[in-house]
Amino acid sequence: MSQHLILYPTFAMFALTFYVLMRMRARRFAAVRSGQVEGAYYKAYVGEEPEELRVLARHFVNLFEMPTLFYVVCLLIYVTAQANVWLVFWAWTYVVLRCIHSYIHLTTNNILARFGVYFTSSMVLALMWATLLVQLLMSSDPPPLGVVA
Repeated sequence: MSQHLILYPTFAMFALTFYVLMRMRARRFAAVRSGQVEGAYYKAYVGEEPEELRVLARHFVNLFEMPTLFYVVCLLIYVTAQANVWLVFWAWTYVVLRCIHSYIHLTTNNILARFGVYFTSSMVLALMWATLLVQLLMSSDPPPLGVVA
C-alpha cells in the first residue's frame, strides 16, 4: 500500500478548515456592511458579535484543537511507514465525522447530535493513535541488553 494515502485525509481536513475560514470572513464582512457589527470591534474584539458569528468563530478555533492531533498522527503514520488499509479508512472516517460535526455546528447546532459526532470522532482519533502505537511496538526490534537507544 502506498504510504501517501494517509496524507490525503489531511488535505481534506485542511479544505474543511479553509472553507470555515472563508465562510467566517464572508459573514464578518457582511455583518460590518449591514451595521450588525462595528468594524472597530475586530481591532481588539471588545464587545459582542451576533450569535451566528460567535458560533462560526468558535467552530473555526475548534478546528485547531482535536484536529491538530489528527494531523500529527497522520504525519507519524506516514514518516514511520505504518500506513495500512485500516489506518487510512479510520483517517477518512475521522474527516467525514468532522465534516458532519461542522455541518451540525454551523446549521442546527443541536448540542446532543453535535456531541455524539464529536465524541465518535474523538474515539476514532484515539483508535488511530492506539493502532499506531501497537504497530510500532510490534514492528520494532528492542535494542540489545545493556545498550541504551
